[in-house]
Amino acid sequence: MRAIRRTIAFALVGALASTAQAAPEQSLIPVARPSVEQVVGPTKLRPVLRPVSAQVLAVAARPTALPFLGPDTSLMPYLRPKALEQEALFKKRKLRKGSVCGDIDIQGKPVGQVPGKIKACGIQDAVQITSVAGVKLSRPSTMDCGTAIALNKWVDKSVKPTFKRRGPVVELQVAAHYACRTRNNQKGARISEHGKGRAIDISGFRMADGELVTVLNGWRKNPSKKQLTKIWRGACGPFGTVLGPNSDRYHRDHFHLDTARHRRGPYCR
Repeated sequence: MRAIRRTIAFALVGALASTAQAAPEQSLIPVARPSVEQVVGPTKLRPVLRPVSAQVLAVAARPTALPFLGPDTSLMPYLRPKALEQEALFKKRKLRKGSVCGDIDIQGKPVGQVPGKIKACGIQDAVQITSVAGVKLSRPSTMDCGTAIALNKWVDKSVKPTFKRRGPVVELQVAAHYACRTRNNQKGARISEHGKGRAIDISGFRMADGELVTVLNGWRKNPSKKQLTKIWRGACGPFGTVLGPNSDRYHRDHFHLDTARHRRGPYCR
């Protein structure tokens, strides 16, 4: 019995010895992980330095005697002086104080109720306008706020852009504003929109260099004809009625603009 046990033990020892000598692919013992030096070899990984930028080289090559950037040469935004800021604020405050109809672009003063000498004339809440959209009126003009707002819109969206290259336009020549009268001053005619504070007549446009473009002289002459036709057409919308030289002999020298509304839309002629 002892001899059998001794034989089995010798057999087990021999099997273990043969297993230890087996190839790594066949061995049951885990293979030790090789070191990084053995995998990489003699070449070591190092970070690659970036080349020096052109800006850095330019700064290095900059002469020491060269003056630093100032307000006129700096790339940084230039801050406005305090005095200039105060002046701008004062101007805006002044404009706001002189504005009417709830719009800073409409300058003038409130007038209140304007009674009419004839029945159906007069204005309930009148204003006296001196400028719209930064463009002066040749004389203070009385109207209601609806007409003032329409005039401001027309000047801003049509008149100023049309005369931008030729101008800028700085003044509107007012031929007529509020007046308690009949249409075209004809006896027995209906009360004009002028008598209700809902109309204004413009006869010309003065440019910044002093040039005056009139409806009478410019309506049939180039380049004024094209520009006047454009602003006449631009008034059709902000105003309910737009009459020009092509309408009748009473309007050959001015544009009649009023805010009367018609069932079929604006009446422009």
